This record gives sequence, C-alpha cells and structure tokens, in this order.
Amino acid sequence: MSTTTLAQLQREMARAVMTPLTPDEEMRRESPDGRPMEEVAASFIAPNSRLSAFERLEIYNRQYWFRVLGALAEDFPALRSVIGARAFDAMSVAYLTAHPSRSFSLRNLGSHLAEWLANNPHFAGRRARLAQNVARMEWAFVEAFDGAERDPLTLEQISTLDGNSRLALQPHLQLIELDFPVDDLVLKLHKNEKRQTSEAGVEHEDDERAPARLPPMRRKAIWLAAHRVDLSVYYLRLKREEFRTLAAFREGRPLAQAIEIGITSSRLPSAERPQLVRQWFTNWSELGWICAPDLDSLHS
Repeated sequence: MSTTTLAQLQREMARAVMTPLTPDEEMRRESPDGRPMEEVAASFIAPNSRLSAFERLEIYNRQYWFRVLGALAEDFPALRSVIGARAFDAMSVAYLTAHPSRSFSLRNLGSHLAEWLANNPHFAGRRARLAQNVARMEWAFVEAFDGAERDPLTLEQISTLDGNSRLALQPHLQLIELDFPVDDLVLKLHKNEKRQTSEAGVEHEDDERAPARLPPMRRKAIWLAAHRVDLSVYYLRLKREEFRTLAAFREGRPLAQAIEIGITSSRLPSAERPQLVRQWFTNWSELGWICAPDLDSLHS
C-alpha cells in the first residue's frame, strides 16, 4: 500500500467518523457525498462474526461525537445553561461540523465558538447577544487556565524604562470587552453546574434542561481581565482607560503611546492622571502581569 493510498484511506475514514449522527444518535445511512455509508465502511473496514463493516464504523462515529460534544459542554457550561441543553446540543453539532477538531488536543475545540455564534445567532434564540458574551468569557477562562507564564518585571525594573520602551503581558492574561455584565452570571452558573454535577453526575441522554431563569440584564459595556494565580482563574473588572492601555501593550505599542491611548478619553483631570498611571503599574506589578517583550517579537 503506497503512502498516497494510506493518506486517502485516512481521509476517507476521518470524513466518515466525523459525519454528524442522526437525531437518534446513530450513524447516517448516507455519506456527505451521497454514497451509501455501508459501501464507504466496507471500503476500509472488514466485518467480523458479530458486526458488519457499517456497525463497526458506527462505533467510532458515535464515540467521536459523544467525546467532542461532551468536551465542548465541559468548556461552556454557562452557555449551555443560558440557551438550554437542547439548543446547546444543536448548536454544538452545527459548530463542530463547521469547525471540526483539527488538533490532537480537545482543548482547542471552542476556539472559534464565540465568533461563529455571532455569525449564527439563531442557535441562541432571543438570548443571542447575551450568549455571545458568555461564550467569549468562557473561552477566556480556557485561555487563561493553560496559557503560558513568563517571569514578570518588578516595579523597580519598570521604573527604569522610557517612553519608547515596549512591554508585554503575561500570555495567560486575557482581556475581554463585553457589552453585557455577564461576569457575575457566569460565575454563578458555574457554581450551579458544579453542584448539580457533584450531586447527580452528567447524564447526556436524559439531560433536557430548559434555559436557565435569569435576572433582568441590560446592555452595559464592561472590561475584564482573566488571569491565573496558583492554577486558579480569576476575573477582574477594569476601567476602560486601564483596559485600553493594557490592550495597547499587547499590540506592541511603546510605553508612552500605550498610556496616551488609555488616558486620552479619560474624564479624570489632567493633574490626577499621573497618580492613576502609577497606581496601575503598582497593581500590575503585584499581579505579575507585565513582562519584557519576547525577543522574536522585537524583530517581527
């Protein structure tokens, strides 16, 4: 068997395994290209004394979808609560069909979900805008939880820099701009999910929970930082000026320019702004958020 033939066989099996299940969670009888799935299965799987080629392939097909759907639900429990289990499952199948797993790690499954949901809001119904915000916040949790950590600069080191110096942020620090104040809601829903899981476990087959009852929530811009401390993720609300300054550092702007970007729209009197900036840097230093830029980024 040639390498090309093996690669073709692998692609054929991957397409079959990643074909969405029927509503009854069975393998479809027809492949995406219109061929009978029995014919597709027989082209690379031999039957045995108990199972046909179709039945053997169906085992892999079901295992794949149960695993990726379960992994996505684990990463977005608040989103599942907001739109309801049925809607979340339908959304997950559509999303994973558009963005199938491309990595050896299931960690990356939800990397495009917030953006995809913004382009496919009907999956979240009347709570579409709220759901998009929840998805962004939950993905930030994933990024913050396992993002890299570098040696932070001390306040003394930062004080020696000039206006042309460039700073970097901890890779695990995530900056999230939202148009709904969903931070408290997400944390509450996470606690509820943990309690329900510990009490009854997660039963995929009979979990038909309706969308959670939510308190009235009006649109309001908020700015969050998600960061990791001792293997735990925390969220911290920021003022817009502080958020914009940090975002400018992440974009690679020089120190003086980044501060100017943040402070320009502030209503704070000019005389009080230097003290505000000093307070920012004191806090950032204590949190370990500020790093020296990666050497490669200086030459890019």
